[in-house]
Order: sequence, then C-alpha cells, then structure tokens
Amino acid sequence: MSQFRLHINGEVRQVDVAPDTPLLWVLRDSLDLAGTKYGCGVGACGACTVHLNGVPTRSCMTPVATVGLKKVLTIEGLDAQARHPLQQAWVELDVPQCGYCQAGQIMTAAALLKENPKPSDADIDGAMSGNLCRCATYLRIRAGIHRAAEIAAVPVKSPVSRKTKPQAKEGV
Repeated sequence: MSQFRLHINGEVRQVDVAPDTPLLWVLRDSLDLAGTKYGCGVGACGACTVHLNGVPTRSCMTPVATVGLKKVLTIEGLDAQARHPLQQAWVELDVPQCGYCQAGQIMTAAALLKENPKPSDADIDGAMSGNLCRCATYLRIRAGIHRAAEIAAVPVKSPVSRKTKPQAKEGV
C-alpha cells in the first residue's frame, strides 16, 4: 500500500491504496464517492468518466499512481445542489431511463460544453460517441445537451438593489 494525496472536487484527500488501483475504485471504495459508475472495466463504455484537469478521463483505466496532483472532478463535484445546466436539463427533459450511465454522460457533456458552448448535433454525437447507454436514450441525451447550452447562455441576473428613497421630513 502507498499513500496518495489527491485533489478531489476541490478538496485534498489522502488515501492508502496500491499504486495500480484504478481511480474508479479509489473514488468509490476509499472516498465513498459512488456517483462514478463501473460499467466495463476496459474504458469502452464511459460510465466511469471523471475530469482530470478538465479532460474527460476513464477512471477505470487510470491507476491512482498516475493521477498525482491533477484536479479530479466527479459528478458529485459538478454542482452539489444539482444546479449545473446539464443537471437542470436532464431533470427538465427526463433524459435518463435507468440512470446508470448518466454520471459519465453528464461529465463528458460538461467537457464538451466548456469547450463548445453551442454544439451542433454532429459535435454532440462526436463528443458523446464513447459513452454507451444500454437504454438507448441517445436522442434525449442530445436534446439535454442542447437544452443545457440554452440554459447556460442565459445570463444570471443579480438581485437588484432597491434603495429606499429618503423620506421627506415634516416641516422642511
């Protein structure tokens, strides 16, 4: 066993695991972050996708010893209150069927939207081609990504400060 310091979802965490332990199992078993799923174990399905320094990465194929001080972002760290535009769109459009692959789908889509805020259908299909959905919700996933792009494009309005007018004093 070896000790590793990892930057997970904005926090430094320490684990004691074998160097060849896949990041997926470190997240799930050592850090209790169960949102990242095991799908195939060979990097082919995308269910285990996390971001390493902003790049979508198959955590089932990433030995913890190779992570170093890279920033790891999991589905739990995307937005704890589920307010990320993708999470909002997924709920609004009822994208998932069984939901098992959705964390990987959302993490891959988040990287796409960060790089390309207004993707075409072809852009989406290309970026998402490595993520499998056994329920075949691909059209809903594509619609969800388009909807998330729309949500993200709307500027967030800050609360307007309503200053009260000074009251006129009597007899002045």
